[in-house]
This record gives sequence, C-alpha cells and structure tokens, in this order.
Amino acid sequence: MRFLTGFAQIADDYDGFVLDLWGVIHDGVNAFPHAVDCLAHLRAAGKKTLLLSNVPRPNDAVRTMMRRMGIEDALYTDILTSGEAVRRALQSPPDAWWSALGQRVYHLGPERDRPVLEGLPLTSVPTPAEADFVLNTGPDDHRNPSDMNEFEPTLQDCARYGLKMICGNPDLEVIRGGVRVLCAGSLAIRYQELGGEVRSLGKPDPAIYRPVLEQLAMPTERVLAVGDSLRTDIAGA
Repeated sequence: MRFLTGFAQIADDYDGFVLDLWGVIHDGVNAFPHAVDCLAHLRAAGKKTLLLSNVPRPNDAVRTMMRRMGIEDALYTDILTSGEAVRRALQSPPDAWWSALGQRVYHLGPERDRPVLEGLPLTSVPTPAEADFVLNTGPDDHRNPSDMNEFEPTLQDCARYGLKMICGNPDLEVIRGGVRVLCAGSLAIRYQELGGEVRSLGKPDPAIYRPVLEQLAMPTERVLAVGDSLRTDIAGA
C-alpha cells in the first residue's frame, strides 16, 4: 500500500482516470477547490478524466449542477451517472426483466430526480397501488432523509403490490453539505428484506464500467479509479 501526499505522485503513471463525484470532487453543495485544481492540472497534462457517479439524475442535469459549483465542462472529458444508465435502460430494455416492467411507474424520490423519466413513454402515478413498478431514487422531499422509518410504510405498500424496483443509486448514504442522508441503496436493501425484487444500475455493477472504458479507449492498466467508498468505487474498480 502506498500513502500519498498528493495526486501528482501518481498522475504520470496513468493516462485515464475514473473519478467519483460526491465526496471526491464536491459535497453535493460546494466543490472542493483542490479537487477542481487537480482536474485542471490533469487536463493540462493531456489526461482523460471520466466522472462516474451513482447520482440518480441524467448526465445533463449533473453537468448543470456542477457548473453552478464552478466545475466547468472543459475540466473533464466526460461523465456517466447511474441516472443516465437507468434512463437508457428504460428507453432500450437490455433484457426481459426490463422489458416486462410495464408503463405505469411510481417514483420514490425527490422532484430533482424527475428528469430520469422525462420524455419516456411512461405514466407516473401517485401511489404504489396504481403502479406497475417503482423507480427508487432515494428519500423524497417530504420526509426526513436521515430516518429509514419514515419510508417504511411506502416500502411495505410497494411490496404488498409486488412491484419490481429499479434502484437508481446503489449508494447507502451520502454527506450533503455536511449532513449524512440516506441514498436509494439503503431503501433498496430494506425493500429486499421485505421480499421485494430489485435491480440496481451503478457502481459497483460491472455493466456501468463498459461504456466508461469504451469512452476512455485505452488499456485498462492505464486507467485509475478514484473514490471514497470501498463498497462501490473500490469494489467496482
């Protein structure tokens, strides 16, 4: 194991970098200045950087959010989010499980994650009883995002109706502006405990890395993954 005092010590050893966002580049509210400076140095050195995030929103929505933080598009090569992967799977189902989901979706999550569904041939419904499946993007805007008990009745309703669940963010929790909050992954684990069927798209699933490596277009031994979670970033790498 090597203990590093700065990124410059290893930057020359790789040509491509797969970088996590939350906890690495920003905290969900503010960019980390030294991380942004590191992105600029990697760009100046001709390195490729792909931001791979389990955020359950499409690529464009996350780009917009990062611009507001001062992270300009030119600082990195490309981006792929779990929300983008979910959106693509709903547009072009990769297998029979996705094809059989149906058209009526109950969204468990905040309004800011709604772009995942925009423009798709799906009907959003207000209750699990009316749905064919549930899209879980995490705690919604109306309950305490740090308290699992707040979501227990909704999860039990979804299980009662046998809804398949798409988990749009496999992370268990995140620090947002210094506050620890639940992510969709925690809700998905509880749903499985209730007997629910879940599919997740995001780190550490190998499927999320295929388009990443295609975009970087270089030997895998020349690619370094950087993240703050052993369960997702490091396991996926």
